[in-house]
Amino acid sequence: MTQTTPATSNAAQSGPAASAGDGPQVLRLSRRFAAPREAVFRAFTEPEAMVQWWGPEGMDVPEIRMDVREGGAWRTCMRSSTGELHCVAGIYREISPPERLVLTWAWEGGEWPGRETLVTFEFHDKDGETELVLTHENLASADAAEKHQGGWTSCLNCLVQYLAETGEPA
Repeated sequence: MTQTTPATSNAAQSGPAASAGDGPQVLRLSRRFAAPREAVFRAFTEPEAMVQWWGPEGMDVPEIRMDVREGGAWRTCMRSSTGELHCVAGIYREISPPERLVLTWAWEGGEWPGRETLVTFEFHDKDGETELVLTHENLASADAAEKHQGGWTSCLNCLVQYLAETGEPA
């Protein structure tokens, strides 16, 4: 069973006249996976696993580099069906297997090049399944939060399929 629960909010106000959508945004998604949290955590921290599911549906991953340690760098490029590359990179800030993973996230091109955001993945054991709580902070706008919500939701759909195909025992 999988379930996605999205929520967005202003992380900060830019002044007294700020309205919804102004200032940095926070995106929170919650999703359940029919797999143990150790397996879900490994899917995020082992390059040979990530290359099989990472990115929104319809994309593949021609490049992935991961130095999975606190302070280590990571970079991945996702390729669309038209061949367009979407590259993102960052630094691992916290690695607490199998409970928590925190990393910076900055697109190398597109609408928000170089804007550093923070992504936190929390892995909760729920009766042999895993509840993943994803928090993406410092998104540029409500539009950025909405686009990232769509991307993350699609990416997590790919993770569901990967976990089902690998047959990790619950």
